[in-house]
Amino acid sequence: MKSPVLKLDDFLPFRLSVTSNLVSEAIAQTYMTLFGLSIPEWRLIAVIAESDAITQLQIGERTRMDKVTVSRAAIALANRGLVIRTMKADDHRSKVLSLSPAGRVLYSEVVPKALYLESEIFCGIGGDELAALRALLRQIDTIVLSRPTR
Repeated sequence: MKSPVLKLDDFLPFRLSVTSNLVSEAIAQTYMTLFGLSIPEWRLIAVIAESDAITQLQIGERTRMDKVTVSRAAIALANRGLVIRTMKADDHRSKVLSLSPAGRVLYSEVVPKALYLESEIFCGIGGDELAALRALLRQIDTIVLSRPTR
């Protein structure tokens, strides 16, 4: 009996990873050049802006970034005066992050550029297709998160 063959370019987990990396690379240079932000730093700013105040653990869960990446980005942003880190009242090991006034200003400057970059990257895909892609990605998230760990 013949063993199954894995063709990497047709293996969906690989394709998703490669595509995600390509999209991130396409915008990373712009964020760094214009705003001095790495992709993890921008993700933190965006998540904090949507939440007002959020713990580093919650950011990691939401973005799927590891604790070290979240912590380093939070420290870098706090050192730049863009994020305020405070101890959580009921757990002094946990940090709550919020945007400083300067962080809110930066967020308002980055958002139009982020939306423009998104439109540039996906300009060849129609609105219905983009909506379907977003729905499929959410569906994949739900399926993966609901699987029992093995």
